[in-house]
Amino acid sequence: MDIRKQLLVRHSKENTNLIVDYIGDDRTRFQELIELFLSDNYRVTQRAAWVVGDAARNRPELVDEHLETIVLNLRKPDLHVAVKRNTLRILQEIQIPESLWGEAADIAFDFLTSNDEPVAVKVFAMQVIHDIALNVPELAQELIFIIEDQMPYSTAGFKSRGRKLLKSLKKLSI
Repeated sequence: MDIRKQLLVRHSKENTNLIVDYIGDDRTRFQELIELFLSDNYRVTQRAAWVVGDAARNRPELVDEHLETIVLNLRKPDLHVAVKRNTLRILQEIQIPESLWGEAADIAFDFLTSNDEPVAVKVFAMQVIHDIALNVPELAQELIFIIEDQMPYSTAGFKSRGRKLLKSLKKLSI
């Protein structure tokens, strides 16, 4: 299968599953997918983001060697929201190595405090920071402040995740 061509066939769950199944646990195929995900082609990166997210959820070990690259990719200007959302979704579901805590937290704080990011990106960013704060408790107070500041103006999804994380964070900061 030509992964790039298949990504461009259509943007659907069925097509995503087809590509994820093709990749399986093959590191070479996953490497090809990551290269497409990191490319500068807007449509390709958008569609690859969904596949990367699902493939990483099925086989988290495949993403390990690419973690630094995909975290740093979040610094790219004008990044498609699908890339942000799916990268943060991956980061909230895995154990981020200590060497990436600072970079991942910094990027996540930028997304969380931005007025331009959609709610899903903010919610995933909030979770990433929370998970890092479990190991770096000094981040807890800053995250508590930001969540409490944004909750009155946020969506139900943000409020729901925010309440859950505040409860956990307040136990940390006691």
